[in-house]
Amino acid sequence: MAGPRPLPTTCVEEALWASGSPIVAGVDEVGKGPLAGPVYAAAVVLDCHQRPGWLGDLRDSKVLTAPQRERLAQVIRDEAPAWGIGWASVAEIDAWGISRANYTAMLRAIARLGLRPEHVLIDGPLVIPGNPLPQRAIVDGDATCASIAAASIIAKVARDEVMCGLHRWYPEYGFASHKGYATSSHLRRIEEHGLCPQHRRSWGAVARRSLKPGGASLPELAGG
Repeated sequence: MAGPRPLPTTCVEEALWASGSPIVAGVDEVGKGPLAGPVYAAAVVLDCHQRPGWLGDLRDSKVLTAPQRERLAQVIRDEAPAWGIGWASVAEIDAWGISRANYTAMLRAIARLGLRPEHVLIDGPLVIPGNPLPQRAIVDGDATCASIAAASIIAKVARDEVMCGLHRWYPEYGFASHKGYATSSHLRRIEEHGLCPQHRRSWGAVARRSLKPGGASLPELAGG
């Protein structure tokens, strides 16, 4: 029987702070798996001198409710020393593949921090190719590492907002409810309406269901 999920702590960050690296950025992404929409990433730097109360509320974004994520995302944006958001578009995902697009989104998020991290902590088993900064990959980092958990929340809220915006452009697909993931409702809507410009045509599940175009092109997405 599985035990309780671990809670994010600042243990990794504290070890780096103590070693003389006070600027540590946690990085996570969201949106690798959906059939539609961009992939988003966020980077968050925590304060090495303070322990705000909301640190104890951090969790992997997937186990939080939408209101919990939105509240925490606002607090993090207001109080963290630095945060940045990056994304890769559907066109980039289709042209490069999801792995390169995902790493590009992460690098863009780091670049938008407004300062240069002395160390980067990345959720997952692999570091970011081409990243010139010292970095460490942490499996399940969004569940165990506070700065990565904070990044997961920021990224999830930002992408959800974009998918709700896409719903206004393409209401027939229901993006506000499923956020582009391969739900039965989404797949059925693709079969009924064809594809819109925000569907990832390189995805087999998309290509198999419809080649019929749908909708107009979307203006360039806004981001943080």
